Amino acid sequence: MAHRNAPLTETGRLRLARCVVDDGWPLRRAAERFQVSATTAKRWADRYRELGEAGMSDRSSRPHHSPRQTPTRTERRIIKVRILRRWGPARIAFLLRLNPATVHRVLTRYRLARLAHLDRATGRVIRRYEHTAPGELVHVDIKKLGNIPDGGGHQVLGRQAGRKNRSSAGYSYLHNAVDDHSRLAYSEILTDERKDTAAGFWTRAQAFYARAGITVQRVLTDNGSCYRSRTWRDTLTAAGITHKRTRPYRPQTNGKVERFNRTLLNEWAYAKPYRTEQERRDAYPAWIHAYNHHRGHTALKGQPPASRVPNLTGQYT
Repeated sequence: MAHRNAPLTETGRLRLARCVVDDGWPLRRAAERFQVSATTAKRWADRYRELGEAGMSDRSSRPHHSPRQTPTRTERRIIKVRILRRWGPARIAFLLRLNPATVHRVLTRYRLARLAHLDRATGRVIRRYEHTAPGELVHVDIKKLGNIPDGGGHQVLGRQAGRKNRSSAGYSYLHNAVDDHSRLAYSEILTDERKDTAAGFWTRAQAFYARAGITVQRVLTDNGSCYRSRTWRDTLTAAGITHKRTRPYRPQTNGKVERFNRTLLNEWAYAKPYRTEQERRDAYPAWIHAYNHHRGHTALKGQPPASRVPNLTGQYT
């Protein structure tokens, strides 16, 4: 394939070469006619003399010899460390006394999966999936979060003073639900993670999705005690919803809500030095609205969750 800025296509090269070889044009005249240098005109004319029309196609720019290429033995050591220890290029380079850029090139050349795409426990590539319609599966989880004491925590007072001020602040429990297809999130800050609290949260979450025109079919949770309770089971059964639980010690199965948890920590909970817990809670509704309606999502090609939920209330606010 010719470079997009190349002045000659294969057909143009052939016409130029025929003008020089068959019609006897001087190189400078042919070069001026086809708006290339005399050197370029000579190259294509010589290839035409040697190979005919077949010589007008592109050739590989790969060198015939690479004397400075990383030795095969070193490449094997790099791959062995990557597979057995699941280290990144910098750590492998330090161990083997190589340049990190060299290690990265070897890993790329052999198409080894990124560490972010691997299950750290097994080393297997994590299979990404997405359900085809909203409501087919909703991920549910609880995130335990330390409260901010009055006067501020370590972000305001410093780590040592913040630790002393932190002792009696207690915890909040963020109950979160994320739709698998659209990533539409519903979240509440509650006081505990008991079965009745979790069941009440889901009742309100289901109503939220219903108002958006989403009929929830299945819910996926971890194996927390509240999700194994009869109260939780009866709440979902009454609504005709199937409950599925992740395999033990496999949080990546519920990865979409786990990713939401990390996002809310980075972009809301620890995004600024709040001076009170109430100040942080007051900022939460606006952040959730921005997440659902305005924040671009990588998995949605830069669009917010609202782009996949046409009936979402307040979509254009």
